Amino acid sequence: MQRILFVCLGNICRSPTAQGIFEYKCRLAELDIELDSAGTGDWHIGRPPDPRSQAFARRWGVDLSAQRARLVSAADFTRFDRIYAMDRSNLADLQRLAPAQSRARVDLVMRLAPDYGLEEVPDPYYGGDRGFEQVIDMLSVAADRLIEELQRRPGP
Repeated sequence: MQRILFVCLGNICRSPTAQGIFEYKCRLAELDIELDSAGTGDWHIGRPPDPRSQAFARRWGVDLSAQRARLVSAADFTRFDRIYAMDRSNLADLQRLAPAQSRARVDLVMRLAPDYGLEEVPDPYYGGDRGFEQVIDMLSVAADRLIEELQRRPGP
């Protein structure tokens, strides 16, 4: 089973939304993948996702309310096969935090969908509603591309 971690700064907007959208899309595609999210900053540990992220995800039928913010840990680099950062700053933090025995492939989530035209998922925290809509749109496209990739892979 594939294990994938999504990472943003505070783990209350982009990465929990990524987890929720990818879970939703993988469930529809009947793919068994373990998904989680974490942050590189500790400001929101234990808190649920931002209410705006939850509201926009609910429009898709995705419930983020059970998620709680947590920090990326050294164990994540061996537990997960892939770790997807939302932006270059998160990617640099992950590369700095990765222990020598890391087995996870670390990359930007939007490299899954280069045709989208943006490499980074913008942080919607200080923006208006359009930012949250854009995050869901971007992550939906990235999820579709990952599912296509996994479905093309030959079985065991």
